[in-house]
Amino acid sequence: MGMERSLLEKMIEAQGGGGESILATLKYAILPIAKVFTMCFMGFLMASKHVNILPAHGRKLLNGLVFSLLLPCLIFSQLGRAITYEKMLQWWFIPANVVLGTISGSLIGLIVALIIRPPYPYFKFTIIHIGIGNIGNIPLVLIAALCRDPSNPFGDSDKCSQDGNAYISFGQWVGAIILYTYVFKMLAPPPGRSFDGNEDEKQLPVSRSPPIENGTSAAEGDSVVSNKASIENSAAPESEPLLQSTIETLTATNWFSSKSIISMLQKVAEKLKLKQIFQPPIIASVLAIVIGVVPFLKKLVLTDDAPLFFFTDSCLILGEAMIPCILLALGGNLVDGPGVGSKRLGLRTTASIIFARLTFVPLAGLGIVTLADKFGFIPEGDKMFKFVLLLQHSMPTSVLSGAVANLRGCGKESAAILFWVHIFAVFSMAGWIILFLSILF
Repeated sequence: MGMERSLLEKMIEAQGGGGESILATLKYAILPIAKVFTMCFMGFLMASKHVNILPAHGRKLLNGLVFSLLLPCLIFSQLGRAITYEKMLQWWFIPANVVLGTISGSLIGLIVALIIRPPYPYFKFTIIHIGIGNIGNIPLVLIAALCRDPSNPFGDSDKCSQDGNAYISFGQWVGAIILYTYVFKMLAPPPGRSFDGNEDEKQLPVSRSPPIENGTSAAEGDSVVSNKASIENSAAPESEPLLQSTIETLTATNWFSSKSIISMLQKVAEKLKLKQIFQPPIIASVLAIVIGVVPFLKKLVLTDDAPLFFFTDSCLILGEAMIPCILLALGGNLVDGPGVGSKRLGLRTTASIIFARLTFVPLAGLGIVTLADKFGFIPEGDKMFKFVLLLQHSMPTSVLSGAVANLRGCGKESAAILFWVHIFAVFSMAGWIILFLSILF
């Protein structure tokens, strides 16, 4: 085994020259994907019926642990230690790249949707699942797998991992804002209807009760709904009208009072979906940026000789567990298969979303990053910076878009897309990483 490895290394060195050889590029591109696939397969095996160590309830708990604790710890420790005020000014194009990626991906999704004409309720759904990529979890996994190899093309393993994680984490807060504003708005069901309601209407055209519960625009349904609303109002006459009049009186008489201001702020926060935006990973990103750019706070918390470094070191230890846990959960989620969502979307729509997301969007992203490099928006000589920008465009559809889809009533359809796109992404990501590394080196 040692002889074969040394022979492989000699072949790589013999093929050297102006940059990394084709064989070395293949090694650096395929091995991270192979590691990701292996860990996902273990999660799939643990969740299978034959083993059943990781059932649906267990995967839900594991996902919650990753999202609420492990991922925020990784972001805080890696981003906070790497960032400074000067670097934050240099890294401005990372969040801009996320926004540009969303715009270009959505435009590609719009063109694809206009061409293939997906089933009626899923036009905007198609745009979103092409336009919104996974800019956080999977890039973090790939960077960790790539940098773990001491002979990786980016140099020192620790610096490679810290810089890569910091770059990826710096763009996540923008992705969260996009998800819970733009994506949440776009995935809204048709006016007066719901995704499930449309399906039930087709299956039960004679029945009146199910369409009313799921939302309908028929004249008879509207009359029954209005009667139902009047019955509810008459049954509880002291609830809504009295509350509304009280609020109106309070607003008219005490506009500048503290209660009215708090009420107004609550309404604004609810309107802007601030609770959804300020999730644990975003809070960790904000804290890391604030503490990292203030020298006094950084020396107090984040440096190796800081008095409170025990907290940061604990976050570093917990952050290392994020990668295997999220891959086990992702592999376990694939055990359920695409479900009924694939039937509702149809083969043509599903295949078009997968092909556009994994082929057209990375091509557009390559053009965006190339232009940004020519205009001097990318720090000169920082190949990891450029590599992360390219990775952000070549990822499969965001898993968090599936969470938003669940809130909007199209979770099954989103689960089907996520299932297929992550399977095909194993092959597409390997190809794109080979291309990116050959361009960079």
